[in-house]
Amino acid sequence: MRIRPEESVCMVIDYQEKLVPAVAEREKFLAKSEKLLHGMQVLGVKRILTTQYKKGLGDNIERIKEAAGEAEEFDKLSFSAWGEKAVRDAVPENCKNIIICGMEAHICVLQTALDLKEAGYRPVLIADCITARDLADKQTAFLRAQMEGVTFSTYESILYELSEVAGTPSFKRISAIIKA
Repeated sequence: MRIRPEESVCMVIDYQEKLVPAVAEREKFLAKSEKLLHGMQVLGVKRILTTQYKKGLGDNIERIKEAAGEAEEFDKLSFSAWGEKAVRDAVPENCKNIIICGMEAHICVLQTALDLKEAGYRPVLIADCITARDLADKQTAFLRAQMEGVTFSTYESILYELSEVAGTPSFKRISAIIKA
């Protein structure tokens, strides 16, 4: 089944000030996440940003907030973003796909994906825009998610899929983002 922008939301999970410095492959993860989020803006895909206990772990880092543009932001105590009523209420009724990026893979990302799958959505984990402190945790979380039937993609693949055709103004902007 194809993933279309008008049926999708991008959930940006916990790129927080006290967490980001500790994650594996940090710079590559952040650079690809920024490209993904700039692309989501171009394609008009709604962005929802979460923080896990902002008071203790800080806000989302500025470069991710800038890349996400105008996005709704929610603080949560539940590890699963779907565990927060305000987040659930922010997802439009026509939404089928929740495109997920963020951290940590084996905690908030995995629990969110499992809850979304159970709620009848198609969670799409953007593999190169998800990380953890330890890559073994990321790998194990991906295995679990795959066993549970969660869909995977990469930032480049999802942006081209959402673009659907070449030659449009939005495709040209997406292509420039990816090549940058």
